[in-house]
Amino acid sequence: MSDSELAAIRRKKLMEMMRLLKERKKEKEKRKGKTSQKILDRFLVGRAWEVLNAARAQYPQAAKYVESLLLKLIVEGRIRDKISGEDLYWLFRRLGVRVRLKTSIRVLEHGKLKSLEEKIREKDLS
Repeated sequence: MSDSELAAIRRKKLMEMMRLLKERKKEKEKRKGKTSQKILDRFLVGRAWEVLNAARAQYPQAAKYVESLLLKLIVEGRIRDKISGEDLYWLFRRLGVRVRLKTSIRVLEHGKLKSLEEKIREKDLS
């Protein structure tokens, strides 16, 4: 075998090894994401996921930091209680991150849920 053939074989093997390494890294990140999701799922209750997802959409870096910090504290056993949406919201507020949540006011009347807008319109028409 000539030197050029050996070099070609080495390059081919190196490329294959790099491809396998990338695939393993992706799989590892995917598993890490799933396990972190499972851990958080045990501790986040109520509207906590809604708050976290809104924070991820509006402030990705801050949300990632808070999420990793929560995971670390949960794994270390320093957080034992459930985290509600209100708790998580106020944590973001204390950090100076104003997470905006979609809110709506609805009124239950005669077994039907109506938005506040519908209720006011009905009152104006009466």
